Amino acid sequence: MSAAPSRPAYLSFLDAPYLLLTLTALLWAINIVIGRYIAGHVPPVSLALVRWVGATLILLPFALKQIVRDLPIIRRHFWLLVLLAATGIASYNAMSYYGLQYTEAVNGLLVQSTAPLLVAVWSFVLFRDRLSMGQLAGVTTSLAGVVVIISRGDLDTLLHLKPNVGDVIIIVALVIYAFYAAILRKRPPLGPLSFLAVIMALGAVLLVPFALVELALGRVLHFDRVTLSVLAYVMIGPSLVAYLFFNRAVELVGANAAAPFLHLMPVFGTALAILFLGEHIAWYHFAGYALVIAGIALATLSARAAARRRG
Repeated sequence: MSAAPSRPAYLSFLDAPYLLLTLTALLWAINIVIGRYIAGHVPPVSLALVRWVGATLILLPFALKQIVRDLPIIRRHFWLLVLLAATGIASYNAMSYYGLQYTEAVNGLLVQSTAPLLVAVWSFVLFRDRLSMGQLAGVTTSLAGVVVIISRGDLDTLLHLKPNVGDVIIIVALVIYAFYAAILRKRPPLGPLSFLAVIMALGAVLLVPFALVELALGRVLHFDRVTLSVLAYVMIGPSLVAYLFFNRAVELVGANAAAPFLHLMPVFGTALAILFLGEHIAWYHFAGYALVIAGIALATLSARAAARRRG
């Protein structure tokens, strides 16, 4: 068997899963902040549709060679690819944008922090994967850090959070995305570019009927300066780059080991609010960041120890 071709030095970071996951969390945190910022200005399903159409068109010239090579695999695993597109591309993103029109930022960040636990639940239901005690301790510790940040160090804040329809929509979206993250291990053996291009294109197609309903209801996408700026970012950052990074990281370390890094999204979200919305840094930010980082370290070390035992 011939050795796999060596990766160019400038792409060596693609073999660093925890760096990829950290960058993914940052890109997705920016996406959430933007989604909340444009709530009421850009129709959510239309935003998701244009996002994935644009991202597909940008990626297609780079992925075309892989797609042609992988056509037999694509045909053989077409319905699995449709399932991945429906869960990880179409449903999750459209529902998240829709939910952000109705929920407060604090609520949205708190709901997002449930993602690692949801991934663990799906991994157990589908594949009987169990979190080790170290991974469970890590997820719990980082979740505590998220709660400290969002509650501003005052549990009374949490007691007065009132769930609304936006929270429910985002929770459902996260349940769907956690399913996608769990079943990524079953992804067909496509090249990374062809895999992403195919599921993005399929996801866009699945969104078309819902975008038409939105249009019929009078929710029109106006291509003004704000809309074009938002579309430029969401097509590239959280779509092309983040999904390539996340898919590669899950391929390297598995869904359960990758999931705790999603707790960085609320951390980055609060940092962005401090930088761009004029909020002030306080002690609970530092305490929360420390807990999140400690939790991720616990989960990561536990995953590495488990991998060594299996090896």
